[in-house]
This record gives sequence, structure tokens and C-alpha cells, in this order.
Amino acid sequence: MTSSHRAAELIEAPDDFDAINKLYRERKWSDGLPIVPPTQERVARMLAGTQRARNEVVAQLAPGFAEATVENIAINAVMAGCEPAYLPVLIAAVEACADQAFNLQAIQATTNPVAIWVILNGPLAKTLEVNATFNCIGEGSWANATIGRALRLILRNVGGALPGEMDRATQGQPGKFTFCCAENEADSPWEPLHVERGYAKSASTVTVVGAEGTMNMNSHSKDAAELVHVFAETMIHPPSNEYTHGGEPWLMIGPEHAEILQRGGIDKSELKRRLWEASKMRAGLMSVKDRQRVIDSRSEELGPITLDTMLPISTRPEEICIMVAGGPGTHSVYIPCFGNSFAATREIRP
Repeated sequence: MTSSHRAAELIEAPDDFDAINKLYRERKWSDGLPIVPPTQERVARMLAGTQRARNEVVAQLAPGFAEATVENIAINAVMAGCEPAYLPVLIAAVEACADQAFNLQAIQATTNPVAIWVILNGPLAKTLEVNATFNCIGEGSWANATIGRALRLILRNVGGALPGEMDRATQGQPGKFTFCCAENEADSPWEPLHVERGYAKSASTVTVVGAEGTMNMNSHSKDAAELVHVFAETMIHPPSNEYTHGGEPWLMIGPEHAEILQRGGIDKSELKRRLWEASKMRAGLMSVKDRQRVIDSRSEELGPITLDTMLPISTRPEEICIMVAGGPGTHSVYIPCFGNSFAATREIRP
């Protein structure tokens, strides 16, 4: 059994790992890594991870707008190596990707290297052992690796975003293989991301983010104001979708930095406000053509835009997003966003 762009279908194939993987490569159903053959038996075991009907349509996924059924999601979850307990996470992630504000059509078809970052919050993240600490967006965690990979397989095999075809990414990025972690709620001095986004602390959620990449911010400063300054300086970059359109930049704050900020009287809301002010960028730093794109995109918001106009990275401070993750160490991560996309969160249901 496998997943095509439009529907699940049964195919006859030799019971041979190498032969099946060759078949999947030829049909462009693989992401370039070996897959677990989604036999009827494996798919049935995966479907046991949810109470939802296998033929239920979860969403229609751009750019091909095929129906992502529970069964199609389960097939790709098998291919990625997921455990059945991960299936409700993937169903919620697919629902979030289809949120209009997330703008999946643009994310899937752009020349931008944007990848979809999956963030888990709540008790289920701990139950599933989704890594939120050391190397949380690196290798080493089965849940992180397979959940992120499964979502990408769903987006290509159901959504139809094949590289060089509907997926026009000029270079892409490693996050397009897998990009998934949990928030380190235990070591955060602030309310968790899902609570900030309107969910009960006891709820388990998944948030999807259109992430352009990661930039390490290694600062040994113990001064909160200095940390804000160096974080803001990192965010400023002229060839940026965020300054062009008014984006939704993300910062993954390490627990050590979060503690310093909190001790310095800077909570999450204040951090957003200070970063928004300190990261304003002079329009004259952009190229002529890029500045014209800003004029076309943001004149209604900002008024006349000259060389000396100070461009905010987002339309409001609240659109700067903060979460805490990672282990001990003087590192945080700036994650620029796609610019025309806003993160979407869904509660994970059985």
C-alpha cells in the first residue's frame, strides 16, 4: 500500500526492502531517504493510534489540493517510521497547515527555502518523548525526527509539492527533511506557547511555523538589556521577507538566556516590545528593487517609505513569537519566517 498525490491505492510489490524503496524513488514518493514499506498490516497498526475514521478528510492540501484523509496521513506516517501514538499529532499538524493564515499554497510553491517547523506543547509531548532539551532540533530523537519527516512526506505526496515541480525552492534547506521539537516548559520562566495562544495548560497542541532557517545566537552576557540588544541585531538583515512584508519572526530562547531575561524584569511581552523597537531597520539598507517590494507591500501600513524610513520587522510587537527550548548553555536561536505566513496551532485529539 502506498500514497499517491490524490488517494491511497493498493499496489503489488515484491516483499523486498530494496525493491520497494527503488519503486518509491521511481514514483517520487520518497524524500530521498529510505522509507518503511507501508504494507496493509503496518497501516492498520498505525490507524489504531486514532479514534477517527480512516476515510475522514482532514484537509485539502495546497498546491495540489488533494484530500488528506486519516488513511493517507497514516500511510506517510508509516513511511517515516512513526509510532501509532504519533498519528493524532500528525492529524492536528495537517489541520494547522490548512489554516488560511498559514498560507500553505505560498509555502509549498515558493522559491524561498521555507520549511515547516512543528512545535509540540502540553502533556502529550512528554508522554511521546518529544525532545525539548539538548539538541532538540538536531538528530537523536525518534519522535522529533519521524513526526517532522512524516509531515513533509504528507505535504509532498498528498499536497503534491515535489521539488522542481510545484515545489520551486531555489536551494531548500535541511529542515525540509524534518523540523520538529517540543517546548521546554519545565525550564521556562514564562507561560508556555500554547497557553499564550489561548489553550489550557493541560491541553496538548501542535503549532506549525513557516521557518526560513536557524541562526545561532551565542551570547555569554548575564545582562538582560545586552541580550535584547544582540538578539535584535541578529534579526536585522536587508534581504528579508520579514521586512518586505511584515513577518512573524521566531526566537527559540535557551533556558539560560530566558532566566537572565526574567531576572532582569523582562517577561515575554516586554521582550517582544523591546525587540520590535530595537530591530527596526533603515529602508536604505535594502537594494533598490527590494525596497520597491516594500513600498508595494507596506505603504498602506507605514505610509510613504523613503531611504530613512525605519522598517519594523512585523506589523506589531505581538507578532514576534517566543518559545523556550534547548538544554543548558549560552545559546538561543533566531528563526526568520517566510513573511507571508502566520503560525497555526491545533489541539491534539485522539
